Amino acid sequence: MPPTGKIYDYLVIGGGSGGIASARRAASYGAKVGVIESSRLGGTCVNVGFAPKKVMWYTASIGEAIRDAREYGFPAATAGAFDWNTLKHKRDAYIKRLNGIYERNLTNDKIDYIAGKASFVNKNTVIIGDGEEIQAKKILVVTGGHPIIPNVPGAELGIDSDGFFDLEHQPKRVAVVGTGYIGVELAGIFHALGSEVSIFSRTTQILRSFDPIIKDTLRDEMVKVGVEIVPNSKVEALSKTANGINLQFTSNGEAGQKEFDTVLWAVGREPNIKTLGLDKAGVTLNDKGHVVVNEYQETVSSEVYALGDVCGVAELTPVAIAAGRRLSDRLFGPEKFSTRKLDYENIPSVIFSHPTAGACGLTEEQAKKKYGAENIAVYVSKFSGMYNAMLEHKEPSAFKMVCAGPEEKVVGIHMVGKGSDEMLQGFAVAMKMGATKEDFDNTVAIHPTSAEELVTLTKANLKKD
Repeated sequence: MPPTGKIYDYLVIGGGSGGIASARRAASYGAKVGVIESSRLGGTCVNVGFAPKKVMWYTASIGEAIRDAREYGFPAATAGAFDWNTLKHKRDAYIKRLNGIYERNLTNDKIDYIAGKASFVNKNTVIIGDGEEIQAKKILVVTGGHPIIPNVPGAELGIDSDGFFDLEHQPKRVAVVGTGYIGVELAGIFHALGSEVSIFSRTTQILRSFDPIIKDTLRDEMVKVGVEIVPNSKVEALSKTANGINLQFTSNGEAGQKEFDTVLWAVGREPNIKTLGLDKAGVTLNDKGHVVVNEYQETVSSEVYALGDVCGVAELTPVAIAAGRRLSDRLFGPEKFSTRKLDYENIPSVIFSHPTAGACGLTEEQAKKKYGAENIAVYVSKFSGMYNAMLEHKEPSAFKMVCAGPEEKVVGIHMVGKGSDEMLQGFAVAMKMGATKEDFDNTVAIHPTSAEELVTLTKANLKKD
């Protein structure tokens, strides 16, 4: 089928948050823009990611607050029976409204929304599923990723993180396989709402890439409140039973099996690129199957760009949005933006666990490798937040500040405890501006808060290897 006759200045393949942000910014400069999306607008974040997950996190947190209320003098407070199904459909309606907002924004910005799957014919031409060809001067690949289902007998009996949002009713016995932030977050939601939860870890740890003050504190708290963590484990097979799913596994070399209502795979994600025909556009992949780009989101094929999860770097929605906008500023904006790019250093991230956790910058170990152990000072505070004053169970908080050099520049902040998610944003600004430990010391504390712990740290634990 011949081309439509439309030649876009900018064609965005992928209607997620990053793609739409880049498309809208390009359109604001007068570029003729098209967006191709094969599913719902908004991508992973809006449909099966941060937005519906945060609704579920709020739900779980409300359940916890109701239980805490009795110790704060509300004797009649009781969590009662939680209606998962009612919330599920209310949450789905909210997400559908967000889909509509995304589509209206495209219309308002005079961006063409093209429904379908795209594959490259060459670096300036794609073909849509029905055979229609579309041409563009510049093309952005921002198609996101999807959860991995492992090659295990009976694996199809489990669900992935997308399937979590399809559950019509709350399972009472849940296995979560995987201990990255997605697995930890969903396990925390299930448990806080009353499910029995077992987490299967390949090691003795959870959140392997995070600083020990986060992963160790959070692991110990999860075990303390009743989450089972199965260490050094490998799932061997799933099979259907009369009452659920039988999970066969090994742990520390010993075979075991246990029955669950739901098994959730959270073992990683991979990019949505298999049907794109990237080879026809001259785009190369790395050994992990991600699109290779430079710091300007440029692939090796001129006029073809990529960002977000397909590149496998800092896979966070705000990162894709920021990178996408800066790319369009550079491609279509004024001359002053001709070298604009996203700085990937000191990107804050949060885990919506129970309690929440967050990090910005280098872990202690990373800082030692970069600057030398003798040049690192580590400040730590472990405490119980004032919210716990009336509670029998004292949920922990633990903060760490990693500083480098004689000026003690802050190169890492790691937090776990109630409110960490909201605190970190402001501290990340300070880090981005190059704040030192002295800058924190010179800031008057807001009392009584947990956040004040980061500006009142007085004892350095200087570690030398």
